[in-house]
Amino acid sequence: MIQSILSIQSCVSYGHVGNSAVTFPLQRLGVDVWPIHTVLFSNHTGYGRWGGRVFDIAAVRDVFLGIKERGILHRCKALLSGYMGSKELGNVMIEAIEELRSLNPDSIYCCDPVMGDIGRGFFVKEGIPEFFKETMIKYATIITPNHFELEFLSGQKISSLEEAVKAAKDIMQKGPEVVLITSLVLEGEENKKINMVAVNKKSVSIVTTPYINISLNGTGDITAALFTYFYINHQKDITKALEDTVSRVYSIIEKTFEEKSKELVLIKAQEYLINPKHKFNAHLFQK
Repeated sequence: MIQSILSIQSCVSYGHVGNSAVTFPLQRLGVDVWPIHTVLFSNHTGYGRWGGRVFDIAAVRDVFLGIKERGILHRCKALLSGYMGSKELGNVMIEAIEELRSLNPDSIYCCDPVMGDIGRGFFVKEGIPEFFKETMIKYATIITPNHFELEFLSGQKISSLEEAVKAAKDIMQKGPEVVLITSLVLEGEENKKINMVAVNKKSVSIVTTPYINISLNGTGDITAALFTYFYINHQKDITKALEDTVSRVYSIIEKTFEEKSKELVLIKAQEYLINPKHKFNAHLFQK
């Protein structure tokens, strides 16, 4: 079982993105989460207006060093990271995972390469996408791109499952052990179905769910966190990890849709973290 997970991400007071999306779900599953906030905002920036501030890199590093001084880093099994406002913050992630791996070589680093989406294009600062592509993925154990991000990281246009698998395996040659494609939209399935695909060197597992017509922030954050948790607890079995992750995330999104909420209803839907309303089975990709 996982003892502790370190999560270096943004934080909001209202709503659920970044650390505000991953801390409670992991705690509900019994994990001791150590959140380090890169920003503290009133709400996510999609609202157009927000209060709060971005923490400077020195402050983020100081919090990590303070945890290190407690002599407890050996208990940490994984590092989570998401949206990065600068390459300097990425360097802090690299320092953190190298420190963790010096104490535990099997430490998992799940890097969510947040940089853009279909229909929106890139929404991060110039240079961040290239930093993910050229630097960050070398250190990642798991990388969790959406369809748009997978195309950028692989340099390939993707419209079929075969093309997605090839892109994921090309990315794996740069370092990651697992590529979790969090939202693969295949040609002809637009607004009907959505696929989540887990790829490692041995196998490819796919879970397909109905499409829910809702736009939410934070779903990628909770997906990456839950997959990391189940990946470790299932001894790196990507099929079981994928099934457990999708079943919970879909159940929570459906509940959010029913509540007509603009934010994930993590508190109202918390029982689904333990016993998801829907249970999806994966199927294996056969060439």
